[in-house]
Amino acid sequence: MKKIKLLYIGNAISKHGYNKTTVETLGNSFEEEGYVVFYASSKKNQLLRLVDMILTTFKYAKKVDYIIIDAYSTSSFWYAFLCSQIARVFQTKYIPILHGGDLPKRLDSHPKLCKMLFENAYKNVAPSNYLLSEFAKRGFQNVEYIPNSIELKNYPFKVRKSFEPKLLWVRAFATIYNPKMAVDVLKKLQVRFPNASLTMVGPDKDGSMETTQQYAKQLNVEVCFTHRLSKEEWIDLSKDFDFFINTTHFDNTPVSVMEAMALGLPVVSTNVGGIPFLLTHNENAVLVNDNDSTHMADSIIHLIENQEKALLLSKKGRAYIEQMDWMMVKKKWHALLQ
Repeated sequence: MKKIKLLYIGNAISKHGYNKTTVETLGNSFEEEGYVVFYASSKKNQLLRLVDMILTTFKYAKKVDYIIIDAYSTSSFWYAFLCSQIARVFQTKYIPILHGGDLPKRLDSHPKLCKMLFENAYKNVAPSNYLLSEFAKRGFQNVEYIPNSIELKNYPFKVRKSFEPKLLWVRAFATIYNPKMAVDVLKKLQVRFPNASLTMVGPDKDGSMETTQQYAKQLNVEVCFTHRLSKEEWIDLSKDFDFFINTTHFDNTPVSVMEAMALGLPVVSTNVGGIPFLLTHNENAVLVNDNDSTHMADSIIHLIENQEKALLLSKKGRAYIEQMDWMMVKKKWHALLQ
């Protein structure tokens, strides 16, 4: 059987100290399934990365069966647009994977460009029902839901016998992810629990790490900043914590939240963007309003005082994520590509 060849366009820059994005994780999974995958780009400089993506698309457009493109809402939108138009010139099928909780705003601010990009795609893949519904509202019919996936075998579920105010935050430090809110939550928790702790894991993206560190000093609270850790390192670290907090201003389907659920950490998150399409309040997580650190702290206190509820959230979170195991999700990708 002929091997399917893919060109995957995305920000493959983890070797420069950034978190791995879908191009590296999903791309690797494709290779393990027998697909031949070419990539662009791992250049650190954004302009050089864009040039590399364009040149690579020209090079492989007639040599591959599909071009897969990570499509984001911010500056990375432009490489998705340009590479998609090159694919159209060569009449190569391309598949944007829709990322970023703010992508609907891009649809509204650049309707003509978005129509050129998304309406001409062979298929748009939405990793969340949130983006699936937002694209449907705007008339796009060529969108298919294929969730982000994780390999559950790599995420040992821990049954916690008790829950203490030990908080874990895992994300790149960026303003859109509102890391300062995590510090506010810790400050409020320490009024009730002086031993409450917070560890924040992730690389700096826009200077927010230093801002958050200064903010912690200003509030006179001690926060552990590990900087970027490998997936294996932070999974091992998670055993020492009892709650996972997600403080983002907007989002799509954050993989770190999925991973926390798989590990058995009760999740307390802001209710923004695609989050309510992933998490169900008081069912598999607790949701609070954007930037509402008081409600988030109170929710954690409530779970500590109601340990059976915390344990139930933990178990239901794991059960929900099991449907997103790669062994299940890969069937949808095979159906799309073959």
